[in-house]
Amino acid sequence: MITQRRWTALIPAGYSLALALLVTGPLLGPGYLLLRDAVSTPRSYLTDSALGLGDAAPRAVPQDALIAALSTVIDGGILVKTILLLAIWLAGWGAATLTRHLLHVGLGPRLVAATVTIWNPYVAERLLQGHWSLLTGYAALPWTALLATRLRARSAERAAITPAQGANSQRDTETPLHESNSPTANTTDRVDPAAATAPAEGTGSRADVEIPPGVDEPVVDNSGTVGRAHPPASADRRGTHWRAVGSWAALAGCFAAAGLTPTGSLLAGCVAAVLVGRRNLLGAAGLWVLSAAPWLIATALSGAGSEPSDPAGVAAFAARAEPWLGTLGSLAGLGGLWNSTAVPDSRTTFFAAIGTLLLLSVVATGVRGVLGGRDGKAHPLRTSSSENLGGTAAQADGSGSGDGAVESTARTALFEQVRWTARRRLLGLAVVAVVVPALGATGWGLSVGEFLMTRVPGFGLVRDTQKFVALAVPAYALCAAAGCVAVTRWVAKRSESASGSAGQVRIAWVAAVFMVLTVVALPDLAWGVGGEMRAVRYPAGWERVAEMVDAPGDVAVLPGGMFRKFRYSGSAPVLDPAPRTLKRDVLQTGELPVRGGVVSGEGARAREVEQLLLHGGSAAALARSGVGWVLVEGRTPGPLGESKTTLAQLDSVYSDGDLQLYRVPGTIVAHDATAASRRVSGTAHLVWAVLLVGGFATAAGVSGSRRPRSVPGEAGGEARPDHENTD
Repeated sequence: MITQRRWTALIPAGYSLALALLVTGPLLGPGYLLLRDAVSTPRSYLTDSALGLGDAAPRAVPQDALIAALSTVIDGGILVKTILLLAIWLAGWGAATLTRHLLHVGLGPRLVAATVTIWNPYVAERLLQGHWSLLTGYAALPWTALLATRLRARSAERAAITPAQGANSQRDTETPLHESNSPTANTTDRVDPAAATAPAEGTGSRADVEIPPGVDEPVVDNSGTVGRAHPPASADRRGTHWRAVGSWAALAGCFAAAGLTPTGSLLAGCVAAVLVGRRNLLGAAGLWVLSAAPWLIATALSGAGSEPSDPAGVAAFAARAEPWLGTLGSLAGLGGLWNSTAVPDSRTTFFAAIGTLLLLSVVATGVRGVLGGRDGKAHPLRTSSSENLGGTAAQADGSGSGDGAVESTARTALFEQVRWTARRRLLGLAVVAVVVPALGATGWGLSVGEFLMTRVPGFGLVRDTQKFVALAVPAYALCAAAGCVAVTRWVAKRSESASGSAGQVRIAWVAAVFMVLTVVALPDLAWGVGGEMRAVRYPAGWERVAEMVDAPGDVAVLPGGMFRKFRYSGSAPVLDPAPRTLKRDVLQTGELPVRGGVVSGEGARAREVEQLLLHGGSAAALARSGVGWVLVEGRTPGPLGESKTTLAQLDSVYSDGDLQLYRVPGTIVAHDATAASRRVSGTAHLVWAVLLVGGFATAAGVSGSRRPRSVPGEAGGEARPDHENTD
């Protein structure tokens, strides 16, 4: 039976992987991802820009440094595609796992949660916009929520037990257990004593309750007595210590994975801050700062992101209303990306409203279920005691060994309250994540944003407010799973059918319907978002040019601007691949053409060099500006101005139908970052890498070293209850 449950637990992982493959299929062939902001190349290099020390704000840090380091041994295109596939896969699997632990639901509802997390407009639009690395932060959200809740449960348990252990001589540092019936008890780590000492409502079965992983749980001996299996005190303390280490290490790894981009780092930090609890907030904040060190340090060293940004970016990147939905409806449906060309075809017609209605209908059915189970009472989504394995009369009525039964019930109530608090806060976070970007797109919201943009350094990081709608997805997944159970029970009540095997079939069918509705709401996410996302091949000239650019001096590019339309990249504009192909820094203005206008970037020196080329400036002026190379990218639209005058003064190094490379003669004035800055930035990246690899490795090691605790008098017994029979 245990083996069967373990295999069943892997089904959401396999299902999520299948969905991820269905989404990314065309991209997995030979070639490279080159679509709007997404640029992968065979090999990239650890330039100043890759470390975030260039003229532009460090928006792709530590992403670029990671790819540069790993592409020395693995093709960069394979790296990017692998990370993207893993991100989508782990997002779905994480949602299924979070749903299992916060709702006690079975396999079918967990698959619904995975479907909603993978198959939605947010994922589709970010893929089309080329924000592949942002999806690593998206994938980290459910896992971060689970770990934060686990840490909160452990600290709440310690706080509740301490007064009892200290009797009359000790009190809880926040609120003792007997004072936790205040109006604010449900918003903290406290537990209501009435709920803690009364049997749970509904089923009353201990087998229904799933203790958060890493927290000691009650067990049942052969006589049906509820209690705790106590190893020697020193062993128990060691076990508790190492489980805490594992949870913190896993949270550090999640922060680092989300921190592949600054926005992803902010997303994970928000989820942890909301759920981890006051007692753990300082520790979580410390880990988050360490995981964000690469881009925080780069911003401080380069100063590029510390200056006020162009206020025009507020309106340009504001959330957009989709057909028949309005801005609020678009955001509620997980859409509303500012770029109207980077959306699936189904979101450009009236079908956008239909798809949003289908998605929100699936989510709305479970809102009540997600908010149920307050004050530690049995959650309404849990199965009846007759459907659980191992239940006894002693468990059901709370009888048995007196102290053990009371302790078990109190712990159960405590964990249930922690879960209820987590569910409620995730739902509140979802509301904020939808409403705030919608308000930001109003007239007065734009005015406030422009005011902050010109006065708050670094505020440009949050100008694309629709990115933060990702914070709503964990709650959407929970609601969809809860709705699956709620609809099943409603159908059962209406049909007055008996439970048992028929009930198992019903919930499977309801789950299937929910999954189909979610997919139908966005049919063109399949197969590379309607074939838009596919692998491309670079002309051979790019490899030859990359080999030749090895002397000092930065690289200036023509035509002017940062975006290109190559014959081999499709109809959508793409970021210039030169910065991620060449060994020297490529100057980029950071100017972005958005909605018919231009949003200024931070690259002041790049703008000066671009204007110098377009006005036919001298080679000596280029050398004084630190430019040692000029790359002309042919067969792509863009301004060339009087650049022929300047190019005539340079030495031609390479030329073919796609690329022409020129060397600037004379002494090149260096504009490189200092060695000290590179060392500091490199150290910050090393800290991030240690958190990423070491965090997950430590968590895996701690998890692997744990062994199931035997039930007294029952060799090989396992304390964890079965939760698969909800289906």
